Amino acid sequence: MPPSDHVDPVDRYVARLYRWALSVAPEKYRAWALNELRSVVDHDFALWGTGLLSDARFHTVTVTGGLPHNFPHVLEETRSINPILPVMLRQLDEPVDLQRVMPDEALFKSAFYQRTFAPHGITRVLATAHLDQRSGLYSLITLYRRDPARVWTETDLARQRRLPFHLVNAASHLFFLHLAKTHEKLPSGAAAVVDAQGRFHESQPRFLDFLDRHFPGRSDPQTLPFDLPPPRHPAHDQQRPVRALRVDGRPVGAAPVAGRPAGPSDRPRARDR
Repeated sequence: MPPSDHVDPVDRYVARLYRWALSVAPEKYRAWALNELRSVVDHDFALWGTGLLSDARFHTVTVTGGLPHNFPHVLEETRSINPILPVMLRQLDEPVDLQRVMPDEALFKSAFYQRTFAPHGITRVLATAHLDQRSGLYSLITLYRRDPARVWTETDLARQRRLPFHLVNAASHLFFLHLAKTHEKLPSGAAAVVDAQGRFHESQPRFLDFLDRHFPGRSDPQTLPFDLPPPRHPAHDQQRPVRALRVDGRPVGAAPVAGRPAGPSDRPRARDR
């Protein structure tokens, strides 16, 4: 038997997530990764959303298997009656089987089920929540099955304990690889993507290290502790000094912000000041 046949299917899948990073367009990566996931944890539909818990909505969301684009919006609207949500938030990185949270008889009669899953014939739900404690970014990866006889097995749960961490990190890694290719001046490993209010959508560890070092005790870890550079023409750099950092902001849908330690050339002379 060839040695490759001894490779755990989860390890083989994780390797594909990273090695195919530059072969899949960033906007298609999440759907590609979820479709590939079927080879490891079989499912009919999937949802992968990212946002901030404080916003109570997804900043970025992907659905597969033919779910309609408004499906995530329906989930957002029914948060207050979602029986699986509080369990996920208490058990981060632990896959939660909805059947074990609420028995079928009660679930199928509930207003939440009738509003969200019944229109699509969904009967089995396996959801995993991941929270990046430093940036405050929250990710939800949920798998769905139609057939009630296809319950989630212990193998399914064991695999979903490992995979969401890699899905989230591989997608972030891919995003910044492409960002570095399209923005040649972007400092390596020191960037974040924020919206107009300065809330994080993506971040790299070194950028967060900069913030921890130069803004100790910042009150809101989910938001930039300074204002964005004023908007200018997209072709121009939008740089300004912020404490001991040099901040460069430019629009790419959501705004990317890059930081680096300020050098002597970044400090204005008295005459310029």
